[in-house]
Amino acid sequence: MIRLETIICTFSVLSVAARADFRARNCSQVAEACMGRGFSFTNVPQQEIPGPHLRVCPQGNTCCTQEMEDKFGQQSKVDFDNLLEDTTETLRTTFVSRHEKFDEFFLELLENTERSLNEMFLRTYGKPYMQNAEVFVNLFAELKRYYTGGNVNLEEMLNDFWSQLLERMFMLLNSQYVITEDYLECIIKYADQLKPFGDVPKKLKVQVTRAFIAARTFVQGLYVGREVAKRVSKVNGTPACLRALTKMLYCPFCQGMPAVKPCKNYCLNVMKGCLANQADLNPEWNQYIDAMLLVAQRLEGPFNIESVMGPIDVKISEAIMIMQENSAEVSFRVFQGCGQPKPAGSTRSARGVSNVYSPRFRPYSPEERPTTAAGTSLDRLRIVWRTMQHSVIDIKEKLKLFKNFWSNLPEAICVEDKVTAGNVSEDECWNGHTKSRYFPEVLKDGLTSQVNNPEVDVDITRPDTIIRQHIMALRVVTNKLKNAYNGNDITFQ
Repeated sequence: MIRLETIICTFSVLSVAARADFRARNCSQVAEACMGRGFSFTNVPQQEIPGPHLRVCPQGNTCCTQEMEDKFGQQSKVDFDNLLEDTTETLRTTFVSRHEKFDEFFLELLENTERSLNEMFLRTYGKPYMQNAEVFVNLFAELKRYYTGGNVNLEEMLNDFWSQLLERMFMLLNSQYVITEDYLECIIKYADQLKPFGDVPKKLKVQVTRAFIAARTFVQGLYVGREVAKRVSKVNGTPACLRALTKMLYCPFCQGMPAVKPCKNYCLNVMKGCLANQADLNPEWNQYIDAMLLVAQRLEGPFNIESVMGPIDVKISEAIMIMQENSAEVSFRVFQGCGQPKPAGSTRSARGVSNVYSPRFRPYSPEERPTTAAGTSLDRLRIVWRTMQHSVIDIKEKLKLFKNFWSNLPEAICVEDKVTAGNVSEDECWNGHTKSRYFPEVLKDGLTSQVNNPEVDVDITRPDTIIRQHIMALRVVTNKLKNAYNGNDITFQ
C-alpha cells in the first residue's frame, strides 16, 4: 500500500513538472513571438502567472503582464487601421487615379477644341473672325465654367451664343446700314422664325448639353466615390471594438498560443460589430455604382463629349455658311419685320463694327471646305481619346467589382493567413477563450443586426454621423447621375 502511494505521489510530481515545463515552453514562445512583432516589454513571464490584473484577456493563468495587455490594446488599433488601409487600397487608388485622368482629359479636350476652332477660323475667315473672336472665346469660357462646376445653364448659354453670332453676322452682311441696339433686339425676336443657321443650333444644343452633362456628372461622381472611399476607410474604433480586437488578435499570446489564429466566424462577428456603420453604406453605394455605369455608357455612345466637341468648329462654320447662303432672304424678312434700317453712309454701326470689313465672310471654295482632319490640333487628342475609351471600359469593369464593397469588408479582412486560421480544423483556432471551435452564428450586416453581437458591444441607437453624411452625399450624386443619363441637369429643373 505504501509502495502504491509512493508511485502515485511520484507520478503526480512528474506530471506537475511536465506541465510546468510545457507552460514555461509556451511562455518562452510568447517572448519570441512578441520580439518578432516588434514589441519591447520590460518583462515577459517565463512561466504562467495568475492573471487578475488582465482587463480584456481571460484572467486565469497567463503569460501576460498588465504592461503587455496594454500595449497589445494599442497595437490592436494600429493593426485594425492597417488592415483597413490594405483592404481598401485598390478602391481608393482606383477612384483617385480615374478622377484625375478623366478630369484632365475633359479639360484638355476643351482647350484643344478651342485652339482648333481658332486656327481654322483664322485661316478661313481672317479679319472678320479676329474682330469678333470674343463671341467664341466666351463660348468656350462658359463651357469650361460649366464643366468645372460653375452655375451655368447650358441651354441658355448656347442660345445666347447663337444670338450674338446672329447679331455679328447680320451687321457684317449689312454693313451698309446703321444697326442700332433696338434693331438688334428686334432681329433676335425673329430668330426662331428665320432659322438663319438652319438646324445646326438645335442639333448642337442637344449634343453639347447631353455630352457636357454626362462628362461633368461622371467626373463629379468619381470625386464623390473618391471622398467616400477615403473617409469611410478611416474608422475610429469604439472602445468596445478595440477590446474585441485585442481579445481576438493578442489574447492567444496571453494563453501561451501565439501561433494560433482566430476562427473565421469569430473574426467575422468582431468585424461586423466594428464595421456595422460601414455596412449600412452598402445599399446607397450599390445604387451609386449602378448609376455610374449608366453614365459611363454615355461616354461611349453617340453623345460622348469627344464626338461632339471634335467637329464643333466644322459645325459652327457650317451654320455660318448657311446664313451666308441665305443672307438675302434673311435680311429681307428682317427688314419686313423690323423695318428698313438707315443707310450707314460714312458712319459706323452702333455696335462699333468697322465698315472696313469685307461685307461677307469669305466663302469656302470646294477644295477649302474644312474637315476635322485637315490641320487640326485635335489629331493628337484623338489618340488620347482612343486611350480614354479603354479607360471607360476599364473603369466600368472596376465599378462592377466594387459593388457590395462595404458589406463584404469583414469577409475581405477575415481571410486565411491575413488574420484567421482559414480552413484548418474547427477545433484548431482561437475562439476568444481558448483553442477550440467557435459556436455562435455569424450575424447579418448593418448596425441594427448587431444588437446581440456576442463579441462587440454595439450601441445601435447611435449611428455614425460621418457615415450618414456620406450616405446622403451618395443619394444626391446618384440622383444627379440618373438625370445625367437622361440628358437632364437637375441643377436647373
